[in-house]
Amino acid sequence: MPVDVRLLPMGESAWLVETDDLGDVLALESALRPLVEGGVGVWADVDDLVPAARTLLVVARATTDLDALATEVRRVAGNTDATAAPLLTAVVEVPVRYDGPDLDDVATRTGLSREQVVAAHTGTPWRVAFGGFAPGFAYLVGGDPRLVVPRRAEPRTRVPAGAVGLAGEFTGIYPRESPGGWQLVGTTDLVLWDADRDPPALLTPGTTVRFTLASGRSTVATQRSSAQPHHAPPRHPPATRAAVTRALEVLDPGPLTLVEDLGRVGHAAVGVGRSGATDVGAFLLGNRLLGNTDTAPGLEATLGGLRLRAHGDVLVCLTGATAPVTVDGRPVAHASLVEVRDGQELSLGVPAAGLRTYVGVRGGLDVPLVLGSASADTMSGLGPRALRAGQVLAVGSHTTGFPVVDAAVPAAPALGPVELDVLRGPRWGWFADPGQLARTTWTVSTDSDRRGVRLEGAPLVRRPERQDVELPSEGMVRGAIQVPPNGLPVLLLNDHPVTGGYPVIGVVRAASVDRAAQLQPGQPVRFRWR
Repeated sequence: MPVDVRLLPMGESAWLVETDDLGDVLALESALRPLVEGGVGVWADVDDLVPAARTLLVVARATTDLDALATEVRRVAGNTDATAAPLLTAVVEVPVRYDGPDLDDVATRTGLSREQVVAAHTGTPWRVAFGGFAPGFAYLVGGDPRLVVPRRAEPRTRVPAGAVGLAGEFTGIYPRESPGGWQLVGTTDLVLWDADRDPPALLTPGTTVRFTLASGRSTVATQRSSAQPHHAPPRHPPATRAAVTRALEVLDPGPLTLVEDLGRVGHAAVGVGRSGATDVGAFLLGNRLLGNTDTAPGLEATLGGLRLRAHGDVLVCLTGATAPVTVDGRPVAHASLVEVRDGQELSLGVPAAGLRTYVGVRGGLDVPLVLGSASADTMSGLGPRALRAGQVLAVGSHTTGFPVVDAAVPAAPALGPVELDVLRGPRWGWFADPGQLARTTWTVSTDSDRRGVRLEGAPLVRRPERQDVELPSEGMVRGAIQVPPNGLPVLLLNDHPVTGGYPVIGVVRAASVDRAAQLQPGQPVRFRWR
């Protein structure tokens, strides 16, 4: 039988393809993947396919003809055998200490004792259906049906690495510390993701997983020998002055400064998001003024405070949030080409408006690539670590020609209320009054970061028939506005999880997401439906 699909808009350049069940998703993804990899016709514009519980997210480029893409998706679905199923592969045992903070709550919700919850979790084999959320995170299905429990009403801002959780019909393991709303029942020491391992993910689609009771102080010492701990020194040491002719030495990294480019494409199905510069327009402006390639790596400094010393003469450009900038104490202009000679210091103050300032250098930074990108992803931990004092960053040769313009006059980030343009999301109809999103003046929460802008205000309310409905996890895009059960929206930024289980009421347009990237905590925000 063909796969029955319903296409739901997911912003300006993506379709959320809804199917009847997980089997349909896997069959359709298997049919579309070769077309995307072949890159013929409209498929050449598709960057990612993100399978999830009942949906397949098809992410394309901004210039894609979405109507033509929808026609092709429907054609392929009509010619796909919905009964096709993936073959099972390896069997992996996962030793677990059942010490999770939600174990008692899961017992209460299921009517089981703590011991019975553990017995149910370990007594039935699970199967990896798909990846997502974060690198190495796998959605496991097929367990004991008594363990179906809803997500937490309000997600935790920090879930420890190795936490084993339940959500709906799924169980999963957090590969690293991250936010999350799953019910936590235990902990494992297994290393789920190692970028230097082949394949990097321990749990791949089709794998059978058996949970066992952990014993001893260390359950998997042998597995750790092949993986790099999250806080270990980088495998590629920073450059030294003797090794390069031009470089930037970090004297003070400020509150948070990261290396970023335009991010990673094509890895969302295994939980690797795009990441990259959060204010894409500001980042591109700097590179184009410098005569760099668009993807040349630069620095993203949050709330200023960055101090750099030049090794050799370098040409830099600062864009994004306007902050006072000096070279050896001499003020220099924003969005202009600035020469920093050998030994001189560039100092970045705190921006009065906006949050993130970009420091581009002619030639870009010469840093190791991870999965094709130099970007630091705060969600997955991939890419370079945050800058630290004493680090030396080599300058590369990512240029396209000579600079032809020495200054620009970009619009500065706003100090007061910011208006963001938003399109209807795939779950717009889940809410009793979706228009409330645009009528409310929201306030940016202090919990916001590169993963998302959390908003405070009058909570959005679901329709009565959707009040207790659990949405199966589905693919997410930059700019999506998720609404957790507490009703407070979260606008996803570049380091967002690739899948999520909260309904998306709207998707902010790309240019407005750039403005959202510059929002400071406490700043008011309004949305405009488009």
